[in-house]
Amino acid sequence: METIKDRNDITILVNAFYSKIRKDALLGPIFNGHISEEKWAEHLIKLADFWETNLFGIAKFKGNPTQKHINVDKNLDYGIEQIHFGQWLHLWFETIDEQYEGEIAEKAKNAARKMSTGQYVAIWNGRPKNKTES
Repeated sequence: METIKDRNDITILVNAFYSKIRKDALLGPIFNGHISEEKWAEHLIKLADFWETNLFGIAKFKGNPTQKHINVDKNLDYGIEQIHFGQWLHLWFETIDEQYEGEIAEKAKNAARKMSTGQYVAIWNGRPKNKTES
């Protein structure tokens, strides 16, 4: 089994992961509904930038993922739930475990745990009051 060593490994991981996401019954409709087919290649590069920044400290990523997730939740009538983040994490861990092991693979899992929790809390806090009372 390989370890995550560089940008190339991150690109392989991100592409394999989002291939699963796009086919997933729960997550696919959300991602495919918000990212057009012609924008996926560009989006995958941005996601590789994100993970390269997070895993190796190489400052490449620019953007505001929290605001993007809040906007997606709003577009889905505030329908993003914990189950969505749970499935995202499941597929992320599965993809890592299929291809990689070692310290950086574990760092990628731990970072994803923290990020998914933070994103969900941000989405929840970004909802109008009447959407959080149910």
